[in-house]
Amino acid sequence: MIKLKTKEQIEQIRQNGIIASKLFKYLKTVIYPGITTMEIDRIAEVFIRDHKAIPSFKGYEGFPCSICASVNEEIIHGIPCKRVLQEGDIIGIDVGVLKGGMISDSARTFAVGEIKPELQKLMDVTETALYKAISKVRPGAPLNDIGGTVEDYASQFRMGVVRGYCGHGVGFENHEDPEVPNYRFRQGKKKLMPGMVIAIEPMINLGDKDYFVLDDGWTVVTVDGSYSAHFENTVAVTEKGYDILTIEPEDLAEIKAKFKMP
Repeated sequence: MIKLKTKEQIEQIRQNGIIASKLFKYLKTVIYPGITTMEIDRIAEVFIRDHKAIPSFKGYEGFPCSICASVNEEIIHGIPCKRVLQEGDIIGIDVGVLKGGMISDSARTFAVGEIKPELQKLMDVTETALYKAISKVRPGAPLNDIGGTVEDYASQFRMGVVRGYCGHGVGFENHEDPEVPNYRFRQGKKKLMPGMVIAIEPMINLGDKDYFVLDDGWTVVTVDGSYSAHFENTVAVTEKGYDILTIEPEDLAEIKAKFKMP
């Protein structure tokens, strides 16, 4: 069942999303060759708790850490550990922030030092697909407008769009209805309506779209070992269109201009 949010609840999600946005900016300054994903997790948890919030992923269905840290061929749900980041790696950081009874969910992929041009292209395509999809959010729009936009854009570059994992409703819980795939699907005619809050999150592979889950029960990796990127924002459906809740308001104009958003 889709749970609509009030303006007050949406505003609380935004405040949580701003914490996450500030966290990502801070992590960009500390993600470098030689740091471990466990240390990034520690830094993130301290940052979130210093803002009087809670990392909503920690303990969720048994997940042991505060963030998901997915390196290179890891698509999503990577468990922070003693793995040392190397020059040329990429790492996706996914974080949920809980405060005031509401949750925001967002992700960014970071370069570790200098990376190959094809990896920068992968990151650029994935991030652009996210904002192109967000641009389709408006009352009455079908869910397939979101997933179809991601699918069509990434396919131009012959990159693999991950299936089986997708975006979702968010707010009261980490995952709520509806599912928001990154491709067209049978139930995708369902219409968006004001008060819906959804996490849109393209997961794009440089190679094949297929994946498998490691023995830890969490980490999803590409079947061919190709690298993967992940970008995500929590977005509210408004009376007129969309409202991105996981960026800082002062960054909105720059993002709209960069990605040519309405």
